[in-house]
Parts: sequence; structure tokens; C-alpha cells
Amino acid sequence: MCGIAGVMMVDGSAPDPAFLEQLRAGIAHRGPDGEGRLVREGVALLHNRLAIVDLATGDQPLYAPSGAALVANGEIYNNPELRAAMAGTPFRTRSDCEPAVFLYERDGDSFADSLRGMYAIAVHDPRRNRLVLARDPFGIKPLYYTSTERCFAFASEPHALRRPGPELRATPTAELLQLKFTTGAETIFPGVMRVLPGETLVVERGRIVARRHREALPQGGPRAVDAETALEALERVLLDATTVHLRADVPYGLFLSGGIDSAALLALMTRATGTRVHAFTCGWEGGGARDESREAERLARAMGAQCERVEMSRRDFWELAPRIAAAIDDPTADAAVLPTWMLGRAARAAGVKVTLCGEGGDELFGGYARYRKCRPPLAWFAGQPRGRGVFSDLAGFAGWRDGLGAVERTAAPGRSRLQATQAADIAEWLPNDLLNKLDRCLMAHAVEGRTPFLDPVVADFAFRLPDRLKASLKFGKVLLRRWLAGAFPEAGAWAKKQGFKPPVGAWMAGAFPEAGAATLSELVAAEPGVAARVPPERVAAAFAAAERSPQPAWSLLFFALWHAHHALGVDPSGDIATVLSEARASASP
Repeated sequence: MCGIAGVMMVDGSAPDPAFLEQLRAGIAHRGPDGEGRLVREGVALLHNRLAIVDLATGDQPLYAPSGAALVANGEIYNNPELRAAMAGTPFRTRSDCEPAVFLYERDGDSFADSLRGMYAIAVHDPRRNRLVLARDPFGIKPLYYTSTERCFAFASEPHALRRPGPELRATPTAELLQLKFTTGAETIFPGVMRVLPGETLVVERGRIVARRHREALPQGGPRAVDAETALEALERVLLDATTVHLRADVPYGLFLSGGIDSAALLALMTRATGTRVHAFTCGWEGGGARDESREAERLARAMGAQCERVEMSRRDFWELAPRIAAAIDDPTADAAVLPTWMLGRAARAAGVKVTLCGEGGDELFGGYARYRKCRPPLAWFAGQPRGRGVFSDLAGFAGWRDGLGAVERTAAPGRSRLQATQAADIAEWLPNDLLNKLDRCLMAHAVEGRTPFLDPVVADFAFRLPDRLKASLKFGKVLLRRWLAGAFPEAGAWAKKQGFKPPVGAWMAGAFPEAGAATLSELVAAEPGVAARVPPERVAAAFAAAERSPQPAWSLLFFALWHAHHALGVDPSGDIATVLSEARASASP
């Protein structure tokens, strides 16, 4: 896990040292264990390393005998198998990423098709004077680019490619407020684009000349398979995925929420290693119905694991929310960023550099209520998934659902309604909300998050399961629950899903003064793309109803804090009141 960045000049001239320094500074927090740099022929590759595998010789860039150079952010879990299949290759290191540069030498633009892992990779090929970028099919690892008349540049985080400025794209801003995340290749920042999940770009003379795509999901509808056969296969698939995701040369742990997915990982990690798992869980000051941390502690005791409980308080929220919003430069107004950031900090403090996480379990195995509504008879009455936005009662959000609708249309052919809904979630919600949140919140503390459910072997098995083994009228993740009930009976496999949600509504209602709502109204008015959609009285109403309906108030507060740093350049180290006050001063004419 690392940060990568680079540039290719259109005219082949030497890259600007000041811009290279901006790129380096923008990714420095992602890799505190070392820096690497290559500058040649109008191209620069930068790398900041978080050392996980091959601590001694795994520095980057990595080179092939032809001179091809690679920088990567991620983990290649089939590294041992690739090396065995490439006997006689003159490897120089034990790095899990080194086989990728030799695969490029052998396979060209399709080199990433052989990789099992999470990755954002850049290769410079001096023989053809080309730059090749590749991102893993689920979009676990981020990668962004910008193109100007002078150069093509890329980086692990979009803020590295730009300086703070007030300009925001209108449609992504509307998506953020309505969906809590943004869709497609365009980011909220003008001129900054995402390399899409599974995409490989070929760049020559600073211009994209070719694109190819690697699918995350298999084609076709549900396969016919009986429950017992599927259950036996699931055991093998999950244990295999967990085992390869534990390949590391540093201490690792687990984020344990008390839910089905993390409980399954706890059981699988214990079985795969035969050792005591080091788990982390987050709870809230005073507890509450959404606090699963005590359940997580109980599960840890039942499995013989060590579990550290982090508690987030109203004061933590007030003091840390600006820093957390600043860390999510590609914004998502998902309140789960708060506990995820806290868990990343706790893992780093404990000396744990790698954690396994349950993201992807719901999407692949059918965990959400919207999946149950895809099955008859509920499907006969169910509306469109994500048919309503956070501010659906307000006009002025034209186009907020266009990107998601386009993905839904392409996801449907040849698939069941449930599969199509899963595929749309996996294409947009998963990379642009859940995985984006995980990457930024953990990399803010230089911690790597690994997601065993988001593995090609798991996806090939799970996505084409019969709908009835994913969702019933009452339960999601039917097959996964059946497996957990046998493998870890103490986990309560058939318990109702709680969700990992902090009491942000109560924190805002109890801690956000009336004057703060007025300040926030002024800040909303300072961004024309938002002011045209959310009038001041609606801001006040959102905070008045925060305890009962927290998302509108949190979306507005998150946006204001995010906008303060990324658009107005305000230092996020103060508390909410300080940052909003400074932002108001910065926004004033």
C-alpha cells in the first residue's frame, strides 16, 4: 500500500520540479516508509511507500530488463503463484508488485488481467515512449488523472493534482447532496478524472490513445445449484480468499463491527492462521441502539481474539469532523467515515499496518433490503432503488440521478433484477462511497485496508448464485448466514442487520448551536451550486430535525467542512465552530 503519482509532458520536456513537489506532497501521507522517483524522457514517476511485503528490497520504482519501470499502490495476492509460473524470470526483489512489470513486458496492455489483488499501477515503457495506468476491477485502490495542453498527470488522490479553488462541477455536487457520493469518471473537481474500476489507459505524448476494461463480475444470470453444494463451495472459496489476503510481512488485524461480514472474517482468520486475531471495534459515548461494539467484544471473546474498543464521543465529533472531512478529498457524505477514521488511528497506534475489512459482503452476497425487494412478491410493489435522494423534497437537483441510471441500464441485460441491482451498486456505490471512505480514512493514518470479499474468486462464485441463496423475504445474505451459523454459532447468524452508523444526529442536535446553523447557511450560500438548491430555511429545518432524520443535516455539515478545506483552503485542524467561522471569513467578498 502506497501513494503513486507522475506526469508525462506533451512535448517531452523536463517536468516542472515545483509540480513534482506538489505531487509528492499530495501523496506523502500514504507512504511514510520511503520515497522513490524516476525522471526520464519527459516522464516522472513518484512513489511513497507503506512497506507491507518485502520490507528490505521492495522499494519502487521496479524495473524490467527492457527498462520498463513500474510504481504501484496495492497488493498482488497471487504474487507467489505468478512467480512460480514465471520460472526463469530475473526477479530482483520479493515485492508482490514486481511480477506486474514483467507481465507488462510479456502481455502489454492486458498485463493486469493476470493480477489477483487490489492495485493502482503506472508503467512507463521507454521503448514505445508510453505511460500505462491500470486500476483493479472493483476500484479498491484509487487513481486519478488530469490532462492539459502541456502534460498528463496522475495521482492516488485528486487533491495532489490541483490547488484549492472554488470551482466545482455542478452535477457531481448535486449527486453528493442527493446520493452521498458521486458517480462516473468525472470527479467534483473540474479537470480531474477517475481511472474507472477495471480500466487500463494508454498514454502517448501526454494524450490517452487507448482504453481497455476488465470486468469485476461474471456475465450471465443465476446458475442452478442446490444449497448444500453451494455451501460446501462457499467454505473453500472464503477460506482461500482470506488466506491469500493475509499474506504480509507486518502485523495485521481486523475491523470487527459485530455484523455478519466481520464475524465471518473473524472465524476465517482464526481458522487460516491458528493464532489469536487482533481486532478493533468502535462504539459511541453512552452506547445506543446502533452501537454494536459490545457485541463485537462478545464475538471476539467467543473466538479467543483480542479486541480493542475505540469510543467516539460528541467531543471527538466536534473536534475531529473537520479533519475527517478534509481527508475525504473525493467526497462522500457517509457518516461511517467518522468511526472508520477512528479505527484507522487506533490500528496505527497499536502498530498494526494491515487490517481486514468486510466491505463487499453485502454487495456480493445480497445483504441490503433493496435486494430483498427485488424478489417476488416484494418486487411487484417496490420502487426504483435509490429513487429518492437526501433532498428529494427540493427542486433544483436536475441530473442528480443520470449517472446512476445509465449504469443501471447497462447492468441489466442477461441478469436477474437482483443481480442488476447488485451490479449497479458494485459499479458506483462500492468504489465511490464505501471503498473511497475506507481508503482515505485508513491512509490518513498510513494503514492498509484489505477486503477479502472483493476477490475475483469470490465474485465469480457469489454473483451467479441463485437469487434465493442471496435474499429471502426476511433475510439478506442467506447462504453466507447459513455458513456462519455452522462455522461460528455464537455469531447469531440470523440476527437483524444493525449497520455501522454513529449517532451523528444526536451529536449535531445536541452540540450544534443555533448560531452555527446560521453560519452554515451562509457557507451554503457561498457555493452557488448548492445555494440554488438548498435555501437557508431548509438548512435550519435540517438541523432542527437532525436527531430524528440525521442525513440531511450531516450532508450539509460535511459539505461545508469539506468545502472549507478543499475549495477555500481553510486549515482543518480546528473544531467545527472554528473551521466554519474561518470559512465564512474566507468566503466573504
